[in-house]
Amino acid sequence: MSENFEPRLLAYCCQWCSYAAADLAGAMRLQYPPSVRILRVPCTGRTDILHMLRPFEDGADGVFLSGCLLDDCHYRTGNYKATKRVAYAKQLLAQAGIDPDRLEMYYNSSAMGPQFAQTCRDFVARICALGPVYATENKRAIA
Repeated sequence: MSENFEPRLLAYCCQWCSYAAADLAGAMRLQYPPSVRILRVPCTGRTDILHMLRPFEDGADGVFLSGCLLDDCHYRTGNYKATKRVAYAKQLLAQAGIDPDRLEMYYNSSAMGPQFAQTCRDFVARICALGPVYATENKRAIA
């Protein structure tokens, strides 16, 4: 793949655990790629399938959700709902001709700053190996 390819990635992070882990990673001065744009959501269980798919239409190369650890969700079952939605969204991506590996669900607690940073690096490496989602630039781009 092109050496100057920098993927555009979007991360939906639960405000209770994963966003706190991202904040901890920053406080610990752990580096993760700046191409990962983090959006804080009240719970990953409230992230609709459209929120997972729309970034691809807008030019994102990958999307991941990062929620609370299983059985540790602030809203009890939100992460299970998100897991099911991600699985369904992956099927829709495959039907649209987009590699389903461009969408993923991860689980972090608020104390897992180093793991969150590593998750970001690993996801960026995965998307870099897959290359750009589209051969040409889309008319819209995520900021």
